Amino acid sequence: MYVICVYDVNEKRCPKVMKVLRKYLFHIQNSVFEGELTPAKYKILQKELNQITADEDQIIFYYSYSNKSINKIVNGKRGNQHENIII
Repeated sequence: MYVICVYDVNEKRCPKVMKVLRKYLFHIQNSVFEGELTPAKYKILQKELNQITADEDQIIFYYSYSNKSINKIVNGKRGNQHENIII
């Protein structure tokens, strides 16, 4: 499944959240990650994030089981782009 993750967490926990997300997804821009995950890896990622976040934090996942239904348009600065993620 194709996943986009955006988050708003306390600055003290931000490095820990980024470290976990980098194990599974590509860092696209501030507080945004994307990539392909199996459902099993997605569950593991959720579990790891739940262990380091607090109730005040917010992590949002958008996902699709078919990457053919996702279009990506990038406007502006092209930083950490991974062009081959979406088929």
